[in-house]
Order: sequence, then structure tokens, then C-alpha cells
Amino acid sequence: MSIYGIGTDIVQISRIEAALGRNERFAEKVLGPQELEKFQHRRAKNELRGKRFLATRFSAKEAFSKAIGLGIHMPMSWRACQILNAPGGKPVIVCSGELEQFMQDNKLSAQVTISDEADYGVAFVIVTQHA
Repeated sequence: MSIYGIGTDIVQISRIEAALGRNERFAEKVLGPQELEKFQHRRAKNELRGKRFLATRFSAKEAFSKAIGLGIHMPMSWRACQILNAPGGKPVIVCSGELEQFMQDNKLSAQVTISDEADYGVAFVIVTQHA
């Protein structure tokens, strides 16, 4: 196993809030189906918590796109990469469609960590390649 790539990203939560204010469908563009459901649930309970969730997922996808070396270009797309949680709460990257195939073809796996603080969301991703 070797490191294929690393990526990091930081986002100002107010930037995500502004994007959401300009276009309510911004969350639908960025989030996959399971993420969108969780976002809507969190946002209904607490507006700020929902925005922080969206910001951290945005940041994690940016970091992941850097780590795989594609940016947000096919097969990498916002909705083909979801940041979900393992049963214990650990964030995990779940790919679908052509992106999942790209990961399998290149024998890649990814680890992600995300965090948020008052004004910022941050993510760090390590992608490894298996022999």
C-alpha cells in the first residue's frame, strides 16, 4: 500500500451560507441523496447545524477531489462522492457510479477527517493505492 494522494480544504461557513441564500438548490447540487436527507433533518432542528454539515461535506469533497488528482471533473462529481458515517460515527467516503469504478480500477481507498469551528469547516483526506 502506498499514498496515492492527499488533500485538504478549509471553507468559511458564511460562504456556504451565502451560496445557499443565492440558490436554495445549492445543497442539492453538492450533496448526495443520503447526505441531503441528513442535511434537511439537521437544518430543520437547527439552522446553523445544517449549514455546518453542508460546509464540512463541501470541504471534504474538495479535499477528496484534490487527493485523487481530478478536481471536480469526471468521474469526480459532487453527488458521486458522499461523506457518510460508519456505525461508530467515523466519517467515510462512499463513491458511486463512474467514480466508484475509478476507485476500484485504480485500487484506491480513502480516509477522511472533518471538523468545524465557529466560522470554518475543514477536511483532510488521504488516498492510498493497494498493490
